[in-house]
Amino acid sequence: MSLSLQSPPSSFLSSSIPKSTLGFTNGSSFSTLLLKSNRSFPVLRASSGSSSSVDTGLSSELDAVSTFSEIVPDTVIFDDFEKFPPTAATVSSSLLLGILSLPDTIFRNAVDMALADSTCSRLDNHELRLSCFVNKAYVNVGGDLAKLVPGRVSTEVDARLAYDTHGIIRRVHDLLKLYDDINVPPERLLFKIPSTWQGIEASRLLESEGIQTHMTFVYSFAQAAAAAQAGASVIQIFVGRVRDWARSHSGDPEIEAAIQRGEDPGLALVTKAYNYIHKYGHKSKLMAAAVRNKQDLFSLLGVDYIIAPLKVLQSLKESITAPDEKYSYVRRLSPQSAASYEFTAEELTKWDQLSFASAMGPASVELLAAGLDGYVNQAKRAEELLDKIWPPPNV
Repeated sequence: MSLSLQSPPSSFLSSSIPKSTLGFTNGSSFSTLLLKSNRSFPVLRASSGSSSSVDTGLSSELDAVSTFSEIVPDTVIFDDFEKFPPTAATVSSSLLLGILSLPDTIFRNAVDMALADSTCSRLDNHELRLSCFVNKAYVNVGGDLAKLVPGRVSTEVDARLAYDTHGIIRRVHDLLKLYDDINVPPERLLFKIPSTWQGIEASRLLESEGIQTHMTFVYSFAQAAAAAQAGASVIQIFVGRVRDWARSHSGDPEIEAAIQRGEDPGLALVTKAYNYIHKYGHKSKLMAAAVRNKQDLFSLLGVDYIIAPLKVLQSLKESITAPDEKYSYVRRLSPQSAASYEFTAEELTKWDQLSFASAMGPASVELLAAGLDGYVNQAKRAEELLDKIWPPPNV
């Protein structure tokens, strides 16, 4: 039940919508992996081609870091609107669950209207009818959110389609048609797709149609690079989840290599993906999610977007600590530093299904599976709740 909000003034993935911004849900409220910690890692100190410090006249640390990256608050939809006014949103099964559990919200009518849709109601097949209701509910809520926020609305694609390229594409086309019916233009939309090989292929085909995609559950360089080659609009890496896995597991070559270099594996993955995207001119924007603390955030300055928890944002907002007192506000990632980053021949491959599968280590395989399971469970719970209240009263 979360909505990502954003307050910085700079534009956020807005080539076709000037001066608008975009926020995304981390998804952590339902599917964070809770792993025991028995390993610790140093903070990644990426080199930078732009190492100037921020003017000490800035009023807060949040102002300072916002000059380098878009800082995206990860917050609950019904809280903290005054502190972090909504500028964009994600429509997801977890959000739908939240709306159904709080019937007095402004979005409940959007769900009730979906359940009253005659096109869906006439379907005899129970599963098809329920799927139709869910799609309508997503789009009705997304349409309401599009009226409330200046930025884009990212709509989750059913995780049960994660290994079905054509199923993903059909679902996105269905959602787009429903959005068109309520006059939400495609430039206001992205579609959130799991980063399986089939999901990445769907992204490639959808992007070729001008439909913007948001790739999630990225836990390896292979996923990030393949998504960039596919032309995905947004690629979301979960920093903290990679670190959590590494603290209680071993045997992943990509993670072990980062540790041997003295780097945090989650931060190292973001750095490598950022450098690849910027060095080779891919259009994708990179988002760092599951950022756990200020030290993580400072180590990622320069990445396109950072999703940060409210406690971190509040601390940044309230702090006027001078840069030389505790941290140095230095751009860690930049196109200049990316230009000098060296990749191996294997990393520069043109990814196909075989090379992609071979490069997926145990961390990315396990974390992807866990993320998909979490999304599927949320979707099933939302469907069960919708099924219980259909038909809605007074309709």
